Amino acid sequence: MAHTDSSRGAGAAQPVSDKFVERATLIGTLAHLWPYIWPSDRADLKMRVVWSMVLLVIAKIATLSVPFTFKWAIDALTGADTAPVQASNWALWLIASPLIMTASYGALRVLMAVLTQWRDGIFAKVAMHAVRKLAYLTFVHMHELSLRFHLERKTGGLTRVLERGRTGIETIVRMVILQLIPTIVEVSLLMAVLLWKFDWRYLLATMITVVVFMYFTYIATEWRIDIRRKMNDSDTEANTKAIDSLLNYETVKYFGAEEREATRYDHSMERYERASVKTYTSLAVLNTGQAVIFTVGLTATMLMCALGVRSGRNTVGDFVMVNAMMIQLYQPLNFMGMVYREIKQAIIDIEKMFVVLSQKPEVKDIPGAQPLIVTSGNIRFEDVRFAYDPERLILKGLSFEVPAGKTVAIVGPSGAGKSTISRLLFRLYDISSGKILIDGQDIRNVTQASLRASIGMVPQDTVLFNDTIRYNIRYGRWDATDAEVEQAAQLAQIDSFIRMSPKGYETQVGERGLKLSGGEKQRVAIARTVLKAPPILLLDEATSALDSHTEHEIQGALERVSRNRTSLVIAHRLSTVVSADEIIVLDQGRIAERGTHSQLLATDGLYASMWNRQREAEEAREKLARIGDDGEAPNRSPPPIDDALATPAAAE
Repeated sequence: MAHTDSSRGAGAAQPVSDKFVERATLIGTLAHLWPYIWPSDRADLKMRVVWSMVLLVIAKIATLSVPFTFKWAIDALTGADTAPVQASNWALWLIASPLIMTASYGALRVLMAVLTQWRDGIFAKVAMHAVRKLAYLTFVHMHELSLRFHLERKTGGLTRVLERGRTGIETIVRMVILQLIPTIVEVSLLMAVLLWKFDWRYLLATMITVVVFMYFTYIATEWRIDIRRKMNDSDTEANTKAIDSLLNYETVKYFGAEEREATRYDHSMERYERASVKTYTSLAVLNTGQAVIFTVGLTATMLMCALGVRSGRNTVGDFVMVNAMMIQLYQPLNFMGMVYREIKQAIIDIEKMFVVLSQKPEVKDIPGAQPLIVTSGNIRFEDVRFAYDPERLILKGLSFEVPAGKTVAIVGPSGAGKSTISRLLFRLYDISSGKILIDGQDIRNVTQASLRASIGMVPQDTVLFNDTIRYNIRYGRWDATDAEVEQAAQLAQIDSFIRMSPKGYETQVGERGLKLSGGEKQRVAIARTVLKAPPILLLDEATSALDSHTEHEIQGALERVSRNRTSLVIAHRLSTVVSADEIIVLDQGRIAERGTHSQLLATDGLYASMWNRQREAEEAREKLARIGDDGEAPNRSPPPIDDALATPAAAE
């Protein structure tokens, strides 16, 4: 039976506590990872963990048997009288047979390798399931965080942090379960065997070697931690600058800034180069120190055994055995040093990911939130106040209503708070005070999923996925048929353009839709909103990227789409809202004027002033076009069409 992780209920990302983030220790990390290594709802994975432990024990027994077969083979070859053979005792005869012991030595080494690899193969599904589950939960959590969080982060740096965090999780899971625990068991058993087969001096020498080895490893690794952190930071910085520059490829070209961008990137890579050199140099120092410490311990035990052979207390087989056991000890001991380094480095790598997980969503559903039930689509703002920064209020007691099935437009100078209204209605932020109601339901008391499912959004800045046109339109309603996708494209006046492309609806739009023009991207955005068919439409500069001819076509399509739907239109171009049932003019977060287009022109206020400026700009542009057609050079540039909207106020 296939197992899926489609549910977000029990699997919802749980924020990491601040206390855990501050500790960032192995124990704390394991405590957080354990539910994913031993998942309560996956009996098959639990059995894999159990079988891995069983194979681990068998493999260690085989490992410890190898030096004994080596000793018995040497003693048999040298004729050492350590086990007098009697013809009736077949077990002693086997031990005394050098050929049998040599074959046993090889067989045990093969068995040890097979069991170890078998164990790793069985546990791989457990480890990678834990990595996948945590990556999924982190991805979900990232989408639950507020728009404010994402606006304050650099995408390249954030993806790099998550990438290293995912790798760090895999390292910790595999290292601890498959390497650290087996190594501790093996070292302990080897100590016991040394005490049993030799005496306390061997044990003491070995214990001193282990303690000094681990202490040196600890000190050297702690020294390397800061070096590793600086290398990670410089790597993140370089990656962030690279992605930022490539995402703004056209801007770089417009200003001929290729050399400047390359220099910025090279400076970051220079810091990364210095940090990397220090990292590898410090690793060489660590490895050298470990090798010297262990070699001294190995030499001391072999000298004691050599003296024992000369005095007759030990055989040549014992000498070979103690060497084999110390070499056997070196592998897990050296691995413990490597495990410690890797785990410490992995903790550093996932440190920042845990910080992301510790972030609590700014906007979240209240306990027991019910789905929004849209009966007619009436929208009402009641004394709404909001500020991105507590010291600067954006909306100052805004109250208005969008009646069901009607179209209300919001216009005003830049910085008046127009786009903020769309973000609040979509609940990308929560209001500071007041109420936003849809059919009498406070949007803070309903689920975010149901709220957003009821609103169709055409944003000012349309960003498309790097996929096909069909994929981007179908994003509006994933279960839509191809025919429905194409019908939505027709309503958005883009179907004919798509069909002229060699690949039609399978045409790739490129990164962020850069292969399409601004108008084409906007029409794709309109098409996917049409496909969504929501009861409420929110148009934030839906025709801002279109030429006048196309704008009229799109306006017709939007009017057809918005018929019998509640529509809130945010506009700079006043010509796009003349047919609205009501126009609300915002100025510095307050309603300055409201009424129909004709009523507002009659009052000769702010709206009339903006309308006249835009008309003048349009007439100047048309005149310039006529002069250009006659071959005469214009004396001056016409004022921008949006000059009437420009104010020194900050961006919305």
